[in-house]
Parts: sequence; structure tokens; C-alpha cells
Amino acid sequence: MSGPEAPEAPGRLGEPIPAPELLRYLSGLEAWLAHRRTELNRLDQAAQASPASESYTDDVLLALTMWQAIRSRTDELVVVWDSGRADAVDREKMSQLVWGRLDSGLGAALVSLVEAVTLCDAMISQVRARLSFDPDTADQASRLRGLRAGLVRCEDLAGVDTASRELIETLRTRERKLVAQAARGADISGPLAELEARAALAERDLIVQVSQRRTLEKGRSDARGTMAALEKREPTLHELAQRCRREIAHPPKLAVPDVSRLGAVPDTRTELDAFVDRLAAVGRAFDAVADAYSKPLRERAELRYRLEGARAAADANGRSASPTVRSGYDEARAVVAQTPCDLTLTRFLVEQYEYLSRDLPSVGQEGRAR
Repeated sequence: MSGPEAPEAPGRLGEPIPAPELLRYLSGLEAWLAHRRTELNRLDQAAQASPASESYTDDVLLALTMWQAIRSRTDELVVVWDSGRADAVDREKMSQLVWGRLDSGLGAALVSLVEAVTLCDAMISQVRARLSFDPDTADQASRLRGLRAGLVRCEDLAGVDTASRELIETLRTRERKLVAQAARGADISGPLAELEARAALAERDLIVQVSQRRTLEKGRSDARGTMAALEKREPTLHELAQRCRREIAHPPKLAVPDVSRLGAVPDTRTELDAFVDRLAAVGRAFDAVADAYSKPLRERAELRYRLEGARAAADANGRSASPTVRSGYDEARAVVAQTPCDLTLTRFLVEQYEYLSRDLPSVGQEGRAR
């Protein structure tokens, strides 16, 4: 097909897509949409001008409907993209919009945006092919050659699928009968048009099936990769939680999710979508656990740093000579070094020492204040 090729979809379902890849994809998608709309307008005009215009109406309408579903989903992506201001959460939402199912269009709810683009291209190609094989513009020999070429493409798409190959063989049998009838001088215009339509429909359905299988397999591969990353992260979180419970008094009480309980990556699209959602929930739970258990440890380290900083200041301003200040430092240091560490008490004692070790006003300053 002439014009810009459909852009390759970036990222994978449930993960933030890098901003440069999203920008490249959106630019390519906009160019593709503009060109395909122009193409569809030309095809619609050509179909209406054909003596058999009613035979093309459904195909053109279906292609236009699919194009509109893609246009609507692209508009959603542009809104979330927000001129490049999309953060990680927004870019994860965009991965759902790219790889998740469409929500409108005749049958569009069965496919993702990626699959819909492929299907729309196939529909446009089929309408162009049918118009070029119109009885008023091409003879039967050319139409039969086009029909055979379409059946070959169907065979390639069917692969080893038994049901699809049986359907194609049925269409081939009908094609051979038409050839035999035409050789005897019979008028095959009506049956040939019907067979062309059946073959075009079969090719369109096979394109959808192949695209769905590829997208499903990519989704399963991505899910396996996400699951492996979570499994690799899980032991680290267990170690972090154990360290926090060991070093901090009154630690958080969050459990580390068990990734193995998710089970194996499913084989069907519906089950895979639900599985990816559960993976994302586990990822968010991991983030919450990591934040909850690392925060007390970070605070303890910060309090130790503040205590030593206050001591350095006390040495510099002479406050370390005061027995009260020295006692405050010894008490705070003992508590911050204790395991498990009581953060509430440590915070109080460090703040108290910072107050005791502060610079005192000079006599002259006190006099001026009075």
C-alpha cells in the first residue's frame, strides 16, 4: 500500500513507555491516519461511481468505522500525552491504550489499537483490489488471477490451522469449478463476485486472527518478563523488611507479596489482561513495601547525621564544654545506636541536643535586645 507505513507500536502492556518512543509512535500514527483517511475518501468516491456500488458499501463502511475507532483511541493518547508532559503513571496508561482493546467500532472491541491498524490496512487493500477487479474495468481472467492470489495469501496466513485450511480448500474448489464453467463459455459474473467477497472476508478474518495471535504471544512474553523481574525483586524486599524489623522498634507490618501465587501466564487474551492487571498490582505493592521499610532506615541514618552535625557545631561554638550539652549528646548517641532503635525517642533527643548545642547570644547582643 502506498503512503506511510503503520508505525511499530512501542513498549508493552502495563509498563511506562519511554517518552521518545511515544513521541515517535504518535507522530507516525498521525501521518498514517491522515493518509488512510484520504485513501478511504478516494475509495468511497470510486465505489459510489461504480455500477455495482451497493456491493462495496459494507466494506467501505467497515473500513471507515475501524479508521474512526483508531482515530478516537489516538485522540485519547494525545490527551494523556499532554504535549510531552506525561509522567510515568500517564505513560503506563498510554501502554494500556496502545495494547489494550478498543471500545468502539464494528468488532473493534475484539482487537487492540495495534491490531486495528493492521486490520484497517488490510480492509483498504481489499477494497482497492475489489474495485480494480470490477467487471466494468477488468476481464474475468484478471479477476480470477486476483482471486487465486488472495487464496495464496490466505494459505500463508492460515499456517497449520486446520479449520482455516479447510475453509480455504473449499474456496479453492469453488474457484476451480468457476474456471471450468468459464472454459465452457458460462457466465460466471455473479458467482465470481460472490466468491471474491467470500475470499476477501476470509483473508480479513485471517489477518485479524494472525494479528491477535502475535499480539497475544507478545503480551505473554512481556508478562513473563515482568513476572521474572518481580520474582528477582522479591528476595531483596524480604531482606529489607527483615533488616527494618531487626533495626527499628515498631516497624511497619506490611507483607511482601508472593509472586509465585499468581500462577502461570495464561493462554487466552481475557485471562492475560486480568493477569497483567494483577502483575501491576503486585508491582505497586512492592513499591509500597519498599517505601514503608526503607523510610525508617533512612530516617535513622538522617538522625545520626544530624546528631554528628550538631556535635561539630557545638565543638565550633564552645558549647561542647557544657556538661548538660555533653550529656545530651551521649544520651542521643546511645539511643540512635541502639538496636532496635526507637525513632520517636531518637527524634526527640536529637532535636533536644540541636537546641542545647545552638549558638548562645553574646552579652552585647543581650544588652541591645534589652
